[in-house]
Amino acid sequence: MDLIQIHPADNVALCRAQLPAGSLLNWRGSMLELASSVPAMHKVAVEPIAAGAPVCKYGQPIGTASRDIAAGEHVHEHNMNADRQRPDYAFCSEAQATEMVAESERATFLGYRRPGGKVGTRNYLAVVSTVNCSVTVSRAVAAHFHNSGLLRDYPNIDGVVALGHDSGCGMSNADEGYHTLMRTLHGYICHPNFAGVLLIGLGCESMQVNNLLREYGLEPGPQFQTMTIQQQGGTRAAIAAGIERVAEMLPAANACTREPLPVSELTLAVQCGGSDAYSGITANSALGAAADLLVRHGGTVIYSETPEIYGAEHLFTRRAANPEVAQQLVDRIHWWEHYTQINGVTLNNNPSPGNKAGGLTTIAEKSLGAQAKGGTTSLQAFYLYAEPVRNKGLVFMDSPGFDPVSVTGQIASGANVVCFTTGRGSAFGAKPVPSIKLASNSLLYQRMREDMDIDCGGILDGEYSVAERGEYIFQRILAIASGERSASELLAYGDNEFAPWRIGAVI
Repeated sequence: MDLIQIHPADNVALCRAQLPAGSLLNWRGSMLELASSVPAMHKVAVEPIAAGAPVCKYGQPIGTASRDIAAGEHVHEHNMNADRQRPDYAFCSEAQATEMVAESERATFLGYRRPGGKVGTRNYLAVVSTVNCSVTVSRAVAAHFHNSGLLRDYPNIDGVVALGHDSGCGMSNADEGYHTLMRTLHGYICHPNFAGVLLIGLGCESMQVNNLLREYGLEPGPQFQTMTIQQQGGTRAAIAAGIERVAEMLPAANACTREPLPVSELTLAVQCGGSDAYSGITANSALGAAADLLVRHGGTVIYSETPEIYGAEHLFTRRAANPEVAQQLVDRIHWWEHYTQINGVTLNNNPSPGNKAGGLTTIAEKSLGAQAKGGTTSLQAFYLYAEPVRNKGLVFMDSPGFDPVSVTGQIASGANVVCFTTGRGSAFGAKPVPSIKLASNSLLYQRMREDMDIDCGGILDGEYSVAERGEYIFQRILAIASGERSASELLAYGDNEFAPWRIGAVI
């Protein structure tokens, strides 16, 4: 079958392979001639579309025709606009109770139960910088434990990771950007994938160590220590002191062991990057099926990337658990419209060059495919970036669409496993949380085999259904949460992907 029509109401279909002009395709019992060559995964009009009329995919408008489009024409940027009409939000109209798996039948995994009750999937130590000025020291401290071979004596420790960023000063200590960074740092300091944390500041920055401790009532102890470079007497002294303090944490961290725990202790971050036209019908849909399974077993799923639900946000407001959650999401969409406008960016049409090469033309088209990875259960809560997630089930955390920034917020909010779908081939990992990569098509899976964990391309050929691949993904989540290494972990990704969202002016 040369063409894929996703929804019966669509006036476009996807080409399975690159086809030359003049190709004759059997379409609903008649022959459809291609007016021009069409790349694989790109759209073809399967009926005439008048100028100004909606172009429909997933049963939803994804833009309008910029001129008359004949049946058999390639549909993309050259003949399509990203016009947006405000959707019908229909708050809570499709919300429904989730059929939960009986507690006696719920799945388990092997995790780390931390003091205070949180559960981790990995066992790292962290060296966290409050400010860019302390990143060099933090990285030197962490590097010592890997370069010296000292960790060979502590086999239960996954590593020492330095979390450095490009902010922490040159900012107001009262604006949204400051509080966003503070939430992010707090989320990582308290993350259950860390058995110990050393927090390092410079000493004179806006993001003061003591202010962070006071804001969240944090108390230093054997497995949580703080220091500043100025207090220690300079860079060399701070590095030596940092190494000594982390070394003191090693025995207790190594004593941590895994134990059987209910899947309700898993919080899954779902992400997509480098999407193509197959992402929405293979990898994202299969991940959505796995997300539904996790929710039915009592777990939590964090959906994010607010700019990349633009044009599909009504699919979330319609299944919001209550009007307050739906309104919070809509209000944040308005915030993004203003935020992008004052920064000279158009929210309405953000697909990347890679997305467009993969057949995606408008943000609505991209969003309609992306939203599938959130599954079908009701939306239980809305959170700002890096706010601690306290609800079970599907929740939404506001974030940009840039993957490292978005995942950083999800981890700060409590995610202890990440699933990341891609169609073009994103390279990504996020210490201290394992990232599982899902390929939307089998060619990508074979081409970047070492980077990919799961192939979802067989959905296109009927090799397995969306539900069957969702079950497979769910089982892989359990295995990797229990300690099996993901592809990105084997490639040592994750040291450079800590990227807190910077909001506001640098002053």
